[in-house]
Amino acid sequence: MEVGAKCSGGREGGASLSPSHTRGKRYLATMLTLRPGSLELLVLRGLRWEPTHGSGVADWIRLVTNGAFALEDGTLYPALHRMERHGWIRSEWGRSEHGRKARFYHLTAGGRAELVNRIAEWESYVAAMNRAIQYGTMRGVRGR
Repeated sequence: MEVGAKCSGGREGGASLSPSHTRGKRYLATMLTLRPGSLELLVLRGLRWEPTHGSGVADWIRLVTNGAFALEDGTLYPALHRMERHGWIRSEWGRSEHGRKARFYHLTAGGRAELVNRIAEWESYVAAMNRAIQYGTMRGVRGR
């Protein structure tokens, strides 16, 4: 995903304080911009337990992030297709809970390995950023 990619209700490159609506549920959350690689991490994590169709993945992401990432179809489906080309996920046609024909995605062994790698990378990134944010003054840097 590119920097500044849009989530539903959000503005490119920034946040929105407007409420988002999802299938009868209302979330009042700051819309966040997805960082490069974070959409793939969310999708891989969302598919960890069972095969799910695209809108189920989007619903799960919306739910677990309290609406911070309300993905547009134009963002999610190209990512799913790209991840399938990489061999991280596979898809099969089936019926949704509403009886409609839907493509269900599930993790491959390569996708599980990619999920483990991306989680470790994300945790390292967050830890480094937290150290930088909480470090203190430049005087402390020179003294080390």
